[in-house]
Parts: sequence; structure tokens; C-alpha cells
Amino acid sequence: MTSLKRTTGVLLVTALLAIGATRISSQEPAKPQASPTPATDQDKVRVFTEEVRLPVVALDAYGHYDPTLELSDVLVLEDGVIQQLRSVTHIPANVLFVLDTGGESNGLGGASKSTSLTRSVASQLITKLPEGSSIAVMQSGNGAELLQPWTRDKEVVLKTLKNKLLATKRSRISEAIATASLELRDRPEGARHVVMITDGVDTPGSKIKREDAMQQLIAARATVHIISYTEFVRQKSEKRTSSVAATQRPTSSDPITATDPTLPPGTTRSPSFGIGIRFDPAMKKQRKAYETEVKKSQQALKNVAEETGGKILLPLNSQEMLAQANEVARAIGAEYVVTYRPKRPLAEATPGEYRRIEVASRRVGLSLQSRRGYVVPLPPK
Repeated sequence: MTSLKRTTGVLLVTALLAIGATRISSQEPAKPQASPTPATDQDKVRVFTEEVRLPVVALDAYGHYDPTLELSDVLVLEDGVIQQLRSVTHIPANVLFVLDTGGESNGLGGASKSTSLTRSVASQLITKLPEGSSIAVMQSGNGAELLQPWTRDKEVVLKTLKNKLLATKRSRISEAIATASLELRDRPEGARHVVMITDGVDTPGSKIKREDAMQQLIAARATVHIISYTEFVRQKSEKRTSSVAATQRPTSSDPITATDPTLPPGTTRSPSFGIGIRFDPAMKKQRKAYETEVKKSQQALKNVAEETGGKILLPLNSQEMLAQANEVARAIGAEYVVTYRPKRPLAEATPGEYRRIEVASRRVGLSLQSRRGYVVPLPPK
């Protein structure tokens, strides 16, 4: 009897515990089993934006492209702090041409700027670009116009230059630069290039200031190469000034002297003087203003090229300009992409913050060139 009571008690306790467990489980939802969390798109964006992709040109002691660059060869400082580099790669370039064809027929830049020469220089440069490069062409004429969307087919681009690049009355180069900055947003960072062939001068009436357009281009984190017409203009101006001189007009060319019957045979009037070249005062004032703008634009173009790690070339004639196209192509082909995560996270940056960059070589005989700094990109929305 005692044994039966004990068994009954044990069963009763077990039943009560089971009921309690059931009540608890009904009050608290079951916790799911832990499983690996897949990376979301937001995580991927966060990783991407925390990585700086820095374009670096690598040249050997003879100024040629160095194909042997390794991570240990590169030293990068951001705001004076040495960074831990993650990778160094050589990837295909994305090259956006901004070609200035405006103002050739307005009597100002036309003496120096030539659409046919611009076409020839751009065409030669395109043929020299490394295979696999993506290319687009924008024209600065009466407005900013994308003549050729991105393509890797060089023949298509050359055909576009031949058939669509035309001279226009006005130049909206600042508008074209601002538009080019937007066009680069979807191209891989670290391999963005802009090649400008221009004198850098806007026809009056532009909707954007040159300084603002240049700042937008710097913020686009592209390497900017410029083949400038500005020295052409200066040379033409100096030649024109030296050729304007007072010269004695020959007696035979003086219609009054030659036909005046009141003068005795063999006598002439006082020598008359003429000017070899005469300018309309309004045109002379307009040209003077243009030449002043050329001087300002050359400095602005120089600043943006140096800031972004690119080149500014100042040819004196068409032969030099064609030769320098090859130099730009070599610089584009010699560029690597160095990546690192800043020791001071980008998430801590204020919008539009500028960070200074210094790049140095750790290997004797190796020369490295890069941008002076970068604007921290805004976080994705």
C-alpha cells in the first residue's frame, strides 16, 4: 500500500511539472535556432564606402610604366597617418573625353582653337589607350552634350568623333565639366579619368561658375588630364602685337599723290603712314578680355590637374599637341588602384570633409604619383 502511494505521488509531481512547462512554453514564444546571418545589401554598401580606392601612377627610373608594383612598395599617409594597405591592382581605365569645340568662329579663340585639331588629338589618344578601356565623349559647344556613351569599342568612338564633333559658336566648358562629374558617378572608383582638350574659357552667359565646376570635378575623385590651348592664345597674341607697327606707305600706293595734277613733276607730298593691322575698338576690347580669361583659366586648369594627380600639358603648336596625346595615354596606362580602410572611419567624417593624401615609394628607382587628397563621399541614402 505504501509503495502504491509513493508511485502515485511521483506520477502526480511529474504531471504537475509537465503542466507548468506547458504553461511557460505557451507564454514565451520559442526562440529560433541560431543560424549564420547573410550579408545584406546595406552591409555591402557600408563595407564599400569605408574603403578608399586610390589611383597611383607607377613609373620606373626611365619614366616607363612599372608592371611589377607590389603592396610593400607603396606608402600612403592620410592626414599624416600611415595607412594599412589592403591591395594593389591594375584595372581597366574609364576615360571620359571633354572636348571644347565652342568659340572657334567668334573671332576670339578661333585664331588658336581648332575643332579639327581637337578631333585629331583625341583620336590619336584613343588609339593609344590600353585595350579594355571604357571610353565616353562629351562635347562642350552651345551646351554640354554626351556624343558617345560608354563603350570599349574604339572604332565606334573614332566614328563618333568624325561624324558628330562639330564646331559651335559658343563654349559652355564649365557646364560640360559639371555634367562630366555626374557622368562618372557609376564608373568604378579608382579608375576614373577625364581628358579635357580646351582653353578653359566660357562664352559669357554660362549657368555655372568655373570655380564651382572645378570643385565638382575634384569631388568626383577622377584623375584629370588636360591638353590646353592656352599657350596657343598667348603666342598668337604676342605675334599679333609685334606685327602691329607704323610703316611708311610707298608714294606709288598713295592715290592722291599719284593723280594730283597740282604737283610739279617729280615732287611728292609729305610721306603718309599707315598701320599694317587695324582693329575695331570693340573687337580689340573683347579680345583683351578673352586673353585675360585665358590666363585665369590656365591657372584653374593647372590646379585641378595637380590636385587630382593628373597632367596639364601646354603645347605651343599642333605638332606638340599631337605628341603630347601619347604622353597622356601612357599616364593612364601606368595607373594602379591601391585600396585601404582609413584608420579614422569615413562614417565619422562630416559631409564634404577633405582628407589630405601623401603617397611615397618604398623602393629605389620607383616613382609614384597620386592625388593630393579626396572629398569624403556622402553616405548612401
